[in-house]
Amino acid sequence: MRILITGGAGSLGANIIDHLLPRDGYEIMVLDNFATGNRASLPEGHERLTIVEGSVADKALVEKCFADFKPTHVIHSAAAYKDPDDWEEDAQTNIMGSIYVAKAAEAAGVKRLVNFQTALNFGRPKTVPIPNDAPSMPFTSYGISKTAGEQIMQMADLNTVSLRLANITGPRLAIGPIPTFYTRLKAGKGCFCSDTVRDFMHMDDFIAILDKALDENGPKGVFNVSTGEGKSIKDVFDQVVAYLGVELDGDVPIMPVGDDDVQAMVLDPSVTEKVFDWKAEVSFEDTIRKMLEWYDAHGVTAIYSHVRVPPKNG
Repeated sequence: MRILITGGAGSLGANIIDHLLPRDGYEIMVLDNFATGNRASLPEGHERLTIVEGSVADKALVEKCFADFKPTHVIHSAAAYKDPDDWEEDAQTNIMGSIYVAKAAEAAGVKRLVNFQTALNFGRPKTVPIPNDAPSMPFTSYGISKTAGEQIMQMADLNTVSLRLANITGPRLAIGPIPTFYTRLKAGKGCFCSDTVRDFMHMDDFIAILDKALDENGPKGVFNVSTGEGKSIKDVFDQVVAYLGVELDGDVPIMPVGDDDVQAMVLDPSVTEKVFDWKAEVSFEDTIRKMLEWYDAHGVTAIYSHVRVPPKNG
């Protein structure tokens, strides 16, 4: 396989590279602007890895990458999310970038395109866990633009599978409550928990479904990738407190759900489990523990979020 990974320096992309690059017969090109991805996450000087710095919103650069590398497979992981008010950047990267990647993949005769989608495409769902066929109702710039990008991938004349992802937790994670709690508690700083519920899945389970998704003879369409088990942000906080052995002065504040957030975002993976013969296996407790052990060994480089921090806690 010759795999072009957009956004390949992010947590998902870097773990995919760790998994695939050691295999014989795999060549990988990464296209990343390093806005949220970390160049240090990528191995340097590997003969079967090409790193290109730039944005999927640069049409000429995308076309050049496809022309030079001639990928057989594409993993579209690039996404803009770190500034919830930068609608233009979200649209350029998540919509126009998806158009450029889809068109270039069509022209290159790519055998399989795997798209990563945010669960926020479901907006504020009426049913939790969210069924695979629930309607898309995004209401944030990130969710709206990512949903438009996914729909463009579905429109293209491509063999496309789009994975709607739970909170994937593993090496290099730089978004969400786990690195936030870890860094703040270790520094003796206070924390707060949003009154929300999420589905946390270990990277090993994600890599297992990715291997199946890359198969050009595999199912097409959109699929929820998750454990199906909801855990509150307070549950995450408690796991981090216990792991670090921190003594708290009082109860952690629980903040109401922000206008740009969703109270419960848990995906129903039953269709995916049946169609792909796959199931998440790592427990919530082990998922959080393994993440914290990784931070102990490697540290936290940066923390991003697609939602606004309440002003009083900034």
